[in-house]
Amino acid sequence: MKEFLVELTTTVPEGADLAEVDRRRAAETVRAGELTAAGHLVRLWRPVGELRSIGVWRAVDEGELYAKVLGTLPLWPWMTAVVTALESHPNDPGRTAVIA
Repeated sequence: MKEFLVELTTTVPEGADLAEVDRRRAAETVRAGELTAAGHLVRLWRPVGELRSIGVWRAVDEGELYAKVLGTLPLWPWMTAVVTALESHPNDPGRTAVIA
């Protein structure tokens, strides 16, 4: 699997039903757990004071990342994503732990 640095920003549409927002957020937590168990979601951070996330995700390729991983997030219709494909650096101290 390949690794990707993914920055996700969620913008809830104006006038969205609060119950629907709560439902999607709860479902997002469950789905993130499933994607972690499947090896797709490796790490996830939220910059202090910001409503976006930055994470390391794994997928076979960028197509799978969008179609079968990110696209399955309940909040995906409200998200924008910036995806950067990653490769191991020769001086990366964790290089031996990266899955090829």
